[in-house]
Amino acid sequence: MSKKEKLSVESYKGVRDFYPEDQAFLQYLTKTYRQVAERMGYVEYHASVLEPAELYKSKGADNEELVNEQTYTFLDRGGREVTLRPEMTPTVARMVAAKRRELGFPLRLFSIPNVFRYERPQRGRLREHWQLNVDLFGSNSLAADAEVIMVAHELMKAFGAQQSDFVIKLGSRTFLNTLIEELSLSEQDSKRFLGLLDRRAKMPADEFTAAMSDIGVPLERLSPGAVPEDVSQVLDTLSVLGVENAVFDPSIVRGFAYYSGVVFEVFDTHKDNNRALFGGGRYDNLTALFDDEPITGVGFGMGDVTMHDFLSVRGLLPTYTPPTKLYIAVADKELIPHALGVAQGLRAEGVAVAVDFCDKKLSDQIKTAVKHKIPYLLVVGSNEVTSGTFVVRNLASGAEESLKRAELSTFFLHL
Repeated sequence: MSKKEKLSVESYKGVRDFYPEDQAFLQYLTKTYRQVAERMGYVEYHASVLEPAELYKSKGADNEELVNEQTYTFLDRGGREVTLRPEMTPTVARMVAAKRRELGFPLRLFSIPNVFRYERPQRGRLREHWQLNVDLFGSNSLAADAEVIMVAHELMKAFGAQQSDFVIKLGSRTFLNTLIEELSLSEQDSKRFLGLLDRRAKMPADEFTAAMSDIGVPLERLSPGAVPEDVSQVLDTLSVLGVENAVFDPSIVRGFAYYSGVVFEVFDTHKDNNRALFGGGRYDNLTALFDDEPITGVGFGMGDVTMHDFLSVRGLLPTYTPPTKLYIAVADKELIPHALGVAQGLRAEGVAVAVDFCDKKLSDQIKTAVKHKIPYLLVVGSNEVTSGTFVVRNLASGAEESLKRAELSTFFLHL
């Protein structure tokens, strides 16, 4: 292959390569997701990334923009139309409907899927991301809505956030649907009304006012002081649970057509990242796409990209520490078997060790350990083999400690 024919090293636009430090952050994120969700009584499930395209085209399952512009849809070799899942909620609704008679309700589920959307890549939004999905099925009680929001609140705390770092804004699709009926808005004006509310924060106030007037919606009907009953009950429950940063905001709509009750979004309050991080709400009719006996549900999705930005602006990103604790450099190729023996003995005792194969000089082996950010170095040379004593060097501080072979595992396991 000529030089001109070489393939690009760039990844597909809008997706990411996860090098070790990136993967370590993703693992930290998903580990925290699991710990909090399981502590709150939720159990994990998973499903294939491929779904029949009809799942997203069905009435009520999604909006036209998502289906027509943002999904990765293709024909498989059998001529079936298949979609890379853009979100997880329709999938879990399908799964619950499939085994509704075998499952106990209320049913608490969570998953951490990879999801795909064809969007314009920008800050906080890519064409693929990993997302925690938390859902509670089978309860009409507004306590279920409060619990799901409480899970979101607990997650933010688990990542080191203070209540002043974020605000939980609650809206009500029930309230908005009632308002639409009272004002006798047409289907077209109803869609425009909800779209305007969703974009309100990004619009000049006078432009929003004029647009609302144009479709006949009095602004006083959208006052934050007039809290709908369903939102009020949820806020009261959250207050009892110690949540002090949840408020009613009539502009919270959520874009999906399947939402039917209380909806919410979590917003970053930092001036450099003042945006919605994630959200969710109640969907009482989604499983009706699969079954004549619909099951109520409430849940949310929390993406890794926006959470990375949230943690980054606050200095809350964890420091990368590789799982490998010790790098063994070798002074002479003849000593490689001995170095491997030392490594294997330590591995058997629970210490993560990597060995250099002496393809370069000792100083370059040490540089390799530093590049990998491995915290400790041990050199195997003829003196070490003869004496059975090894010098362990802390590569960050330069501090050294001489240890017998039998003392090495104790040293590393007690760090």
